[in-house]
Amino acid sequence: MPLASINDNPKLTNDEPTAVPARHTFVVSDLHLTEAEEVNPQRPLWKRYKQRDLFIDHSFSGWLSHAVSMVEDEGGSASDMELVLAGDIFDFDAVLSVPMRPPWPVHWLERRRGLEPQEAKSRYKIELILHDHAVWVEALKKLISAGGQVVFIVGNHDLELQWPSVQQAIASALEVSLEDEKHLLFVEWFIISGDTLIEHGNQYDAYCVCSDPVNPLIERAGVRQLRLPFGNLASRFLLNGMGLFNPHVESTFVMSFRQYVVFFLRYVLSAQPLLLWTWFWGAMVTLQRALVDGLHPAVRDPVTFATRLDSIARRAHSSVSTVLALRELHVHTALLNPIKIMRELWLDRALLVIGVAYGSFQLILFVNAFVSINLLWSLIPLALALPSLMFYAADVQTDVYEALKVSFHKIPIAAQIAGVTRVIHGHTHREVHTYISGVEHINTGTWSPAYHDPECTKPFGRKCFVWLSPTTGGARRAQLYEWANGKAQLLSGKPETGEVHWKLRHLSTPPPPPGT
Repeated sequence: MPLASINDNPKLTNDEPTAVPARHTFVVSDLHLTEAEEVNPQRPLWKRYKQRDLFIDHSFSGWLSHAVSMVEDEGGSASDMELVLAGDIFDFDAVLSVPMRPPWPVHWLERRRGLEPQEAKSRYKIELILHDHAVWVEALKKLISAGGQVVFIVGNHDLELQWPSVQQAIASALEVSLEDEKHLLFVEWFIISGDTLIEHGNQYDAYCVCSDPVNPLIERAGVRQLRLPFGNLASRFLLNGMGLFNPHVESTFVMSFRQYVVFFLRYVLSAQPLLLWTWFWGAMVTLQRALVDGLHPAVRDPVTFATRLDSIARRAHSSVSTVLALRELHVHTALLNPIKIMRELWLDRALLVIGVAYGSFQLILFVNAFVSINLLWSLIPLALALPSLMFYAADVQTDVYEALKVSFHKIPIAAQIAGVTRVIHGHTHREVHTYISGVEHINTGTWSPAYHDPECTKPFGRKCFVWLSPTTGGARRAQLYEWANGKAQLLSGKPETGEVHWKLRHLSTPPPPPGT
């Protein structure tokens, strides 16, 4: 049976969007809610970022109440309000719990690195997350009971929102019917809210793209499950075993050689001395799974394909032609590029070191056949090659800005396809407000527990949100705010906002003159 949303309507023929946009739309993304990590007295810093005292639930609840008051100050009410949760609201990849007596088979690897993205197991994970984030759930319930609408856009880390029973679990927790789309809505990867296209943004990142959001299932060993992007696989099989590295900010695992040595001596040596082995086998499992999953054909049903497209388009306030055009704009997945994957996993550097060491040893064995020498001489060629290896390793940088560049090039085309003047993304964890070829672009940054240090004392990024509000001229105005210390601070005073711009300034353009 193919994946189907309970929102599917087989009688629908969706040629044109018909939805009336909300007067007030608020957009946040990248909360990365997951299960709570219990404090380990032996390793207190292990996955510190997942511990309860760092939960954003109370901050989010306070912000949501403030957002309603912002609408009320403009003469509206919660019933005029649409809250778009633009992807990676949940982090299914970080859930490691397994039931004491699981009703389904559990592989040994699942016990070490988390359950597979199969429907029953995904339902178990979302129930854990919702239980641990009761304050956050209550905040959404309060908004819905006041008449507001909550929209979930599927991101890469919460791809398991695609399962109907997962959506049902959320609806039950929020005490609302899934058929009540006026108050609760799930969309595959985008929604058009009036003059604004809202996406998570992972579809422009080769490492995190869902290769086919219309047909996301594959079948492995007779069981249907979601095909996860490479980034998800790396989070599950690699980062889940490296609890001193924060997965929400790349500065914790993209460091210089000196920084790695200091980090190892200060944190790793006492908590995880066999880190290199954990990294190596985790990277190998990630590589194997990426290639195997990438080669599996998608589960497709031509009988229900048109119905599914209709359903996606209707819930996205769009048309079928727009859905197909936006899907064509997505980048090619890295799942089928082993060189790219190995480079991202650092396996290329490991293989180079192993190759140089093996070559050095073979060279000394060859010389030893003619002249008796100590085998320790094999360390000399290795030492001579190390500067080149270190130079190569230092040249490898994070691909976050590469993904940003790709998305910046795609944004004007996506806006043209969707017939909008504004595009909002999340995913990169970098807040930004700019114009690209005349198209207004905003990124909402992240609310995730992103910290530069294992102690979680040096936060990364700002908790930002977008408010789309009506103006006297009829069009809506978009403003980027930061939520901090119980207050909302406007960040959109200048067209270029956010630390990302100094690297991408040549892709940005000045805003159009006021009134145009």
